[in-house]
Amino acid sequence: MAFDPIQAFAASRHEFGEHGGVNMSIEASTTFTVMEAGMMPEIFKGRLGPGEQAKTSQGCYLYSRHFNPTVYVLGRAIAAIESAQAGYCTASGMSAISAAILQLCRPGDEVIASNTIYGGTFALLKEFLPIKTGITTRFVDMADMDAVRKAITPNTRVIYTETVSNPTLVISDIPRLAKLAHDHDARLVVDNTFSPLIFTPILHGADVVVHSLTKFINGASDIVAGAICSSQQFLSELMDLHTGALMLLGPTMDPQTAFQVSLRLPHLGLRVAEHSRRAMHFATRLRELGLDVNYPGLPDHPQHTLLRTLSNEGFGAGGLLTLDVGTREAANEFMTLLQNKYQFGYMAVSLGYFDTLMSASASSTSSELSDADLRAAGIAPGLVRISIGYTGALEHRWHQFESALRDIGMV
Repeated sequence: MAFDPIQAFAASRHEFGEHGGVNMSIEASTTFTVMEAGMMPEIFKGRLGPGEQAKTSQGCYLYSRHFNPTVYVLGRAIAAIESAQAGYCTASGMSAISAAILQLCRPGDEVIASNTIYGGTFALLKEFLPIKTGITTRFVDMADMDAVRKAITPNTRVIYTETVSNPTLVISDIPRLAKLAHDHDARLVVDNTFSPLIFTPILHGADVVVHSLTKFINGASDIVAGAICSSQQFLSELMDLHTGALMLLGPTMDPQTAFQVSLRLPHLGLRVAEHSRRAMHFATRLRELGLDVNYPGLPDHPQHTLLRTLSNEGFGAGGLLTLDVGTREAANEFMTLLQNKYQFGYMAVSLGYFDTLMSASASSTSSELSDADLRAAGIAPGLVRISIGYTGALEHRWHQFESALRDIGMV
């Protein structure tokens, strides 16, 4: 039977609140008591923790930088959606990525990463980590398996990719990348921010999945948060009191944030499906106009067959598309018209919001890349990344969009 992330979420344990509340309680405490003094050393030694609650009623929490009950429950829910043994949430997507890489690598180790990834991740791997930690990265085209294979060395510890690349929307062949990684004793880390529910990378061999919960999973552009999903063993390593990247670097999620995000998970499937439905409608209309649109749901997308092979049924091809309008000046004019004349969306970074967000990637979310790196990644100056929202009547939204295209002479 095919994996259904919504059913997996529904079947996961529901955490009731204090006094029988239907929603879980917010555990605001920073520190936790135990009923017997002998329990505390066991927690410090890693022998007891929140996963041990079924075996004891004497308390398994220590300090909220270690594990917090509310954050733990959210992590468990996201792990269910990702078909992972375990999950835990962090203060941001970048903190999830950083913690995962730092836990897996030591000074002198190497990462092989996609040459088309979020600009912040690119800067972390290319500039920050080599200077601060001695961890270096080779950037390659993840769609070129020969290039990935040739980049592997005895020092390779991680292959890092995005399920759907930012902003070029290249879909990674997770099963083949996982085999390459495992054949060389490396781990595959996948950022699934663009495609929650649509893809389940762990089912196809990924070792670690990271998210910026800020985007589709939260869905309201009001919270910054991240998540790591993995094996129970890796999560334990991340929370080790002596060597754990999450424990010692402290990118702690606030329990109030965890509670807010948890209330948005039940309707994530509805939101993702509608984002995808509208993005497919726009992409199809743009292709009919003969414009340079890129969307994985279109049959002519280079990885369309891969999408159909790896994706979960019922959630579409995602809420993002790109349109190349030729020049940076045209991109800026186009976005300005959409926002200020037609009230269609907002010029803003981020994605997964209920209204449309748009940006010229080369001068915004990918601006950390040099001109040469932008060319290698296929990010053109006139490329507009559009995260399609679901407010307003669809035909009215399309009319606004087409009107702006006419204003700049594209149709």
